[in-house]
Amino acid sequence: MSEETSVSCSKCSVVWQNRGTTNCWSGDPAKAPPKPGNCPSDLYEDVLTESFDKYRGDSEDAKIAFVAARVEGLCYQPVPGSDAVNARWTRVEDTIAFAKLMGYKKIGLATCIGLLDETERLSKILTAQGFEPVSVCCKAGSIDKLELGLAETDKVRPGTFEPACNPIAQAEICNRIGTDMNILVGLCVGHDMLFNRHSKAPVTTLVVKDRVTGHNPIAVLYGQNFYYKRLQKQNLEF
Repeated sequence: MSEETSVSCSKCSVVWQNRGTTNCWSGDPAKAPPKPGNCPSDLYEDVLTESFDKYRGDSEDAKIAFVAARVEGLCYQPVPGSDAVNARWTRVEDTIAFAKLMGYKKIGLATCIGLLDETERLSKILTAQGFEPVSVCCKAGSIDKLELGLAETDKVRPGTFEPACNPIAQAEICNRIGTDMNILVGLCVGHDMLFNRHSKAPVTTLVVKDRVTGHNPIAVLYGQNFYYKRLQKQNLEF
């Protein structure tokens, strides 16, 4: 099988809507919906099996997988007399539970300068929960964007001083401090990639930068049949 074989699990959304389950969710092969033609369970069975082996044993990957699965279970409450469940925790609570079960103590907060207030609120919550939060702003160092090779017209406000974001520095400062886990708070697309690449500690995202939707990017997907339908019909121009 070619390594370039594509997969598209999103196509099973129709199966889920019609059957309330998919092949990979059903524990009974006899009752499970059929697999789609591009199902990774068939095309990449070796990858799935070999990857799962890494969750066994005493490695950090195994511990993270175990704790993440445990937190997923704790996130819900059963409804008495029903097979339904209710979600009970926010993402902040999920993150706190995960960090506590992992035994983490020092938590790095890689924050956008536009979210300093939110980051301070998060710091107070983490402190109250027994953690040691440290926060590093994206603009720390105050190095001019022009040093990146940008033109003056590439700035948000041409003709003014604008410091460049420095996510590698944010990651390296957290590395030197010795954080056990790092949390992204609104870093831009691309800057988040650089932080993740250079962070020695595991990274989770609490806030995703979206300047239009109030940092709620999934709103675009819910509104694509009306407000954002243009994204299906027109190339993004810039």
